[in-house]
Amino acid sequence: YHAPGTCTFYGTANSNQMLMEVMGLHIPGAAFVSPNTPLRDALTAAATHRIVAIAQRRNAISGLGYAMDARSFVNAMVGLNATGGSTNHAIHIVAMAAAVGIVINWDDIADLSEVTPLLCRIYPNGDADVNHFHAVGGMGFVMRELLEAGLMYGDAPTLGADTLSAYTQEPFLQDGALAFREAPQESHDLAILRPARAPFDRHGGLRLTKGNLGRAVIKVSAVKPEHRRVEAPARVFDSQDDLLAAFKRGALDADMVAVVRWQGPRANGMPELHKMTPALSSLQDRGFKVALVTDGRMSGASGKVPAAIHVSPEAAAGGPLAKVQDGDVILLDGERGILEVRVSEEAWQARHISEAPKQQAQGLGRDLFTAMRARMNNAEDGASGFG
Repeated sequence: YHAPGTCTFYGTANSNQMLMEVMGLHIPGAAFVSPNTPLRDALTAAATHRIVAIAQRRNAISGLGYAMDARSFVNAMVGLNATGGSTNHAIHIVAMAAAVGIVINWDDIADLSEVTPLLCRIYPNGDADVNHFHAVGGMGFVMRELLEAGLMYGDAPTLGADTLSAYTQEPFLQDGALAFREAPQESHDLAILRPARAPFDRHGGLRLTKGNLGRAVIKVSAVKPEHRRVEAPARVFDSQDDLLAAFKRGALDADMVAVVRWQGPRANGMPELHKMTPALSSLQDRGFKVALVTDGRMSGASGKVPAAIHVSPEAAAGGPLAKVQDGDVILLDGERGILEVRVSEEAWQARHISEAPKQQAQGLGRDLFTAMRARMNNAEDGASGFG
């Protein structure tokens, strides 16, 4: 990263910032203001004053719970789809909702995606970074477009301001003091940010796939239409390192669906799998049909290769991925939402679940979290232990 503070990649951290805006949980327009600047310092001070004001008005202990209801989570899912945010939030939003007693699953995210226009192209879904996005209109523009299009609940509760309409503004310094003005009415760069009436796509970036391999999330906003459907033999790996080793040996030069299993919350805590992206992208660039199916996660870095991620139930919970063998033909269709292994039902039922690989690095802290991993629920349920 080029400087302290927010990274420029629109992955999980910056998707979190977006969520704080659409859920009304911090000072309006604060999401992408650079650190170590007078404006950032003024926003930090304003947040502190706001917390004190809220505490004086009501019991501070109930503040955050008061500021989230079903409308808040609909707004969060709409914001995620409209901006092409991190796939990790298909887990995080579910877990947050569960913590306040609201049940969400991937059908909800997929249904909202069908009616939410894609307004942003931010890396990895485009060439611009978050600084460019912020400069050409940013969250204030996005909030106004979504509210005016009737795609968000404007009456949802808020903490950082009195109403959600305040988030159509942007902060600035006037004579050294924090002030607010309306965000730009028009995007300053239509290659990065577009209005709801002329979006990059009529649908959001996240979709649900399902079939006899379980349920999974796929992010198609950066995948070209011709790559969204792959039917090819499976190559099965128990870690991303095993896949990368095979790639370096030249053993993956063929059409394939890479299955990387034992990567879910119960198996090993769901590590980031983004290291595979360059290798899989290289194979696709060579003309091979390539896809990924995994019970792990790839954050915002799923990129241009179709990837069915967070497969639930995971292999460590006895999920179908534990039955897949090299050579099984798998269909991943991101357009129609299909995730299937083409094996006869009789043969499939006769197969035994593979044994989980022995985990490395025992005794280096891993043992401490064994009990926590054992009680984790599926990724679709939030991978949090709630419920």
